[in-house]
Amino acid sequence: MSLDPNAALIVIDMQKGFADPGWGPRNNPDCESNVERLLESWAASARPVVLVRHDSVEESPLNPNHPGNALMDFVAAAPHELFVRKDVNSAFFGEPDLSGWLDERGIQQIVICGIQTNMCVETTARMGGNLGYEVLVPIDATHTFDLEGPGGVRLSADELSRATAVNLHGGEFATVLSTDELLERA
Repeated sequence: MSLDPNAALIVIDMQKGFADPGWGPRNNPDCESNVERLLESWAASARPVVLVRHDSVEESPLNPNHPGNALMDFVAAAPHELFVRKDVNSAFFGEPDLSGWLDERGIQQIVICGIQTNMCVETTARMGGNLGYEVLVPIDATHTFDLEGPGGVRLSADELSRATAVNLHGGEFATVLSTDELLERA
């Protein structure tokens, strides 16, 4: 499989607020550098880039009234064709309409990276697969945080990332690969 000449890179929620210690332990310290490599590759090939920002309606570091709502500097400076704002997990429920924008341009292949692996990245990838797009997720261009579930069960960020990779790839929502593997196809 190779990358389509118009494959869209969708960069999810690479926001300064995720540096807040309140999120807890995170995984994949290489996430930011891998996202930057993807942005550079997309700029060099003139493929479309979509930036997505989570505008939390709750009191959180991602609330628009907080400085943490801002995109990381290297992402904010990246050339892009569309900027989507959302307040839910899926970029397909943001403004402007991501699916409509992709369809108007005949884009069928999307690459999704960013934060958090098991939240907004996974939800957007699942919806993209359900909507009929060919979805690729360079899992090492994502990161997440430890999370506690019912009954005090706690999973580490690494466990959650592995579960997302299995859910997306094994469930045929997306092709999960590394940034290096993806860039070899560019």
